[in-house]
Amino acid sequence: MTWQDTVAQTVSGLGFDLVDLERSAGGLLRVTIDWPWVQPGPDEEAVERFVTVEDCERVTRQLQYLLEVEGVDYRRLEVGSPGIDRPLRHESDFQRFQGEVVDITLKAAIGSTDSGVAANRKKFRGVLERAAQPGQWQVVWSDEPPAKPGQRVSKKRQAPALQALAFSLDEIQQARLAPIVNFKGRQSPAPRQVPAGAAKAGE
Repeated sequence: MTWQDTVAQTVSGLGFDLVDLERSAGGLLRVTIDWPWVQPGPDEEAVERFVTVEDCERVTRQLQYLLEVEGVDYRRLEVGSPGIDRPLRHESDFQRFQGEVVDITLKAAIGSTDSGVAANRKKFRGVLERAAQPGQWQVVWSDEPPAKPGQRVSKKRQAPALQALAFSLDEIQQARLAPIVNFKGRQSPAPRQVPAGAAKAGE
């Protein structure tokens, strides 16, 4: 078992999901956590539970002990909650954020297509939806620019043409929530981070 697996196991044991684990230059180790998502029943409303500073501190204390035992070389540990560009990695993430605007990067650029999607393209931004094919998802978007603020839109104006790209999770190189702040719609809270131990224990 690698130390990354041990970190994931520790985070899970404390009741959280490990959203992201990043080790960058300068000895920074960044751990992103969230509460597990539970799919609501047909007559239930989804309840969002947000990670608090106290949650981050609790995970930080456990990880500091773990990393010392494992002998992991790091200089600074940060434990935080996801930001508005949260990564989507698992099937449950896609289920949770259906209907949201996402940024998708494919592992390989698409070739020629009859759907009107330009070839040799890997990056897409659109609304995440279930695709008709079992086990697949899709992003739906329009290349028509949105109306400018305050611009009057004629009632006779035709709805913009929509495009869709279906994909399976193993075709995805990266998927994230689009970092859009919309005061009339989704506005995720800023990520909470607890910088832990400016230096590793014992230094």
